[in-house]
Amino acid sequence: MITEKDIARINELYHKQKGEGLTDAEKAEQAKLRRAYIDAIKGNIRTQLNNIDIVDEDGKVENLGEKYGSKSN
Repeated sequence: MITEKDIARINELYHKQKGEGLTDAEKAEQAKLRRAYIDAIKGNIRTQLNNIDIVDEDGKVENLGEKYGSKSN
């Protein structure tokens, strides 16, 4: 789970990268935080998509999560 503190740190590292540059340790931290953020976003989107119901022309309701499978990250 990504927190507001993590997002603030991602932004802080981004601005430092643009200004003075990052150390190798900071680059590794930035990559780790960005990966965690991307994984959290993907998980949220997948959850939303798995809960979408589609009504076809015949009036049949079909859940996309059940049709295509609920995949985890």
